[in-house]
Amino acid sequence: MARHPYVAIEGVIGVGKTSLARLMQPEIGGQVLLEEFEENPFLSNFYDDRERHAFQTQIFFLLSRYRQQTSFVPKALLTGPVVADYVFDKDRLFAQLNLSGDELAMYERVYTALGEKMRQPDLVIYLRADLDVLMRRIQARDRPYERNMDPAYIEELRLAYEEFVASYQDAPVLVIDTNNLDFVLNEDDRGRVIERIKSSLQFGVYQTQLPGVEAASLLEPGEMLHDLEARPHGLTEFQQFHLSLDAEKGFDSDLYFNFIGLNEEIGELARVLKLMWSRQSRYGMNGLSAREAFEKVLVQNRERIQDELADCLAYLLKLSNYAGIDLEQAYLHKMTINANRSWKDGQVVPEEG
Repeated sequence: MARHPYVAIEGVIGVGKTSLARLMQPEIGGQVLLEEFEENPFLSNFYDDRERHAFQTQIFFLLSRYRQQTSFVPKALLTGPVVADYVFDKDRLFAQLNLSGDELAMYERVYTALGEKMRQPDLVIYLRADLDVLMRRIQARDRPYERNMDPAYIEELRLAYEEFVASYQDAPVLVIDTNNLDFVLNEDDRGRVIERIKSSLQFGVYQTQLPGVEAASLLEPGEMLHDLEARPHGLTEFQQFHLSLDAEKGFDSDLYFNFIGLNEEIGELARVLKLMWSRQSRYGMNGLSAREAFEKVLVQNRERIQDELADCLAYLLKLSNYAGIDLEQAYLHKMTINANRSWKDGQVVPEEG
């Protein structure tokens, strides 16, 4: 299964998030996730009287976005890419802009409880535009609940977005200045924007196809882990589990990053073995035989060795996935070659002739 990318588009009201999300869908496939603005019964009143209706409006959006993110995103990513016209984290931006005092404190408690369960995007596309451009686009689309929108509020929101993007660290951010672009009506503009996005997605987002594994065959990670614990499995099944787990958790699929992670885990294992070696030497000096000293330190550290070896194996499985290699088949092929070689003192004996 390819690890399908989760892309989120952000920017101020009127910048073109929803339009770009819809235009991207036929280009990269998968499904589109759109905010449900029209379902918020407090929105029109909010634009008429922000202070009075801000809390109801914000809590409705928070719960609506949470429902979308937890029910739609994980399932959709099992079968294809997802393009959303918002980032869940931006909900907090609006809350901090519109709430204060006890209402903000109550919101923060709810947000913190819900936000821990969110899958982070693989790429965030931030569409930037100046205030006058935003106001023209808002007026052009003429949504009823936006007709009385205060330009001062839009500018306040624009500046808040700039700060939000500058400090955002949960995913790579592609910034696109849209002041002089019309990717809806201008095919050249649309083509340039789509190519920039596709180019960004080539770096650390897609996993290579694992031979013999179809997307539809993968279960949720919890189901797969339960099955893995119930009976013996081969390495291929463990690779499938990591594909599903990485897709759900949004783990970085970059080959080089995970190779560094593997080396870090090998370093942890080396530290455990160094400690064992040191203690074994001391036990020997205190009268234990080499075998007794080794068995004693092994009993003391077996669980730590087990944990570090498990982490090393996890990275090997992930690296195999990202390189598109069936590790079990690769191992059997390599061992077949080795079994037919001649060995002497740990070295391969060259064949004659």
